[in-house]
Amino acid sequence: MHTDRLAQLPAALLPWYAASARDLPWRADREPYHVWLSEIMLQQTRVEAVRGYYARFLAALPDIAALAAAPEEQVLKLWEGLGYYSRARQLCRAAREIMTRHGGQFPRTFAEIRALPGIGDYTAGAIASICFGMPTPAVDGNVLRVISRICAEESCIDLPATKAAYRDGLAAVYPVGQCGEFTQALMELGATVCIPRGEPRCAECPCAAFCAAKQKGNPEAYPVRAAKRARRIEERTVFLLRCGGRLAILRRPPTGLLAGLWELPNQLAVLSAEEAFAQAEEWGCAPMSVGAPIEKTHIFTHVEWRMRAYPIECAADIPPFVWAGEAELDEDYALPSAFRLFV
Repeated sequence: MHTDRLAQLPAALLPWYAASARDLPWRADREPYHVWLSEIMLQQTRVEAVRGYYARFLAALPDIAALAAAPEEQVLKLWEGLGYYSRARQLCRAAREIMTRHGGQFPRTFAEIRALPGIGDYTAGAIASICFGMPTPAVDGNVLRVISRICAEESCIDLPATKAAYRDGLAAVYPVGQCGEFTQALMELGATVCIPRGEPRCAECPCAAFCAAKQKGNPEAYPVRAAKRARRIEERTVFLLRCGGRLAILRRPPTGLLAGLWELPNQLAVLSAEEAFAQAEEWGCAPMSVGAPIEKTHIFTHVEWRMRAYPIECAADIPPFVWAGEAELDEDYALPSAFRLFV
């Protein structure tokens, strides 16, 4: 790790951030609840997609006490479409722990923040530095990319030892009194200038003068990453069972992908229209007609669902399905994006 290059970061980044930072709603204050919520929402999600969710979530649950008291179903509904629903469940668990173990006050040390459910080194570092002014780096993909290019670092960033070395190197150069600004400046540089896809905008970079990768003429060669695992393909048949204008849904199992959320009935198989009709008969839904199939694809991190959905009009709204009207689907049931494609 080129510590001399890292030592130049604060002087280069802080003035640039003050002049160039995006106006984002979670930067309006340093309230830990706001920073925590935004950082959890922003994991695996684009900034523009989060803006609306952030505003709606805070309007419904304006503080930690409200989140701790909220039914999980309400939180999951507010989270609908963001994906990675375990994040929402961990928010609930952490809020309840803050109320019971910390008297309703967000903890103020890195160790206590890190111990909360759903909070790892990155999120704890972000909260501790932004909200409480601690020299605790928040090393995510953006920061890993920035530092690997600044130092032309050949170590694979997917290795825990590499991430730890980056954290230690950055912690040593954190500017006293401006820790939060420095954390956010590093994030901002990686999100807007030293970008992950496409050519980095080196002409706009405040660190160009001491960036080793730019000097070598190959910034896109960094960071070094492990080979990606091939995504698994699953072929599924989805049943759009309707009875009297209501749609059949059911709860997913409590563990595994999309655990405990609502789903459209589906099977891990490619069925013909006749086979789908027969399955609806076997369930006891008294199917009357089946429509043309609808083809959709949804990509998760490690699996791709290729789905064929059949609209089937039914005469019997039997259990174990819950038969929900349009308003109920909009207001009450958290239906993951993979199934929202058909609703």
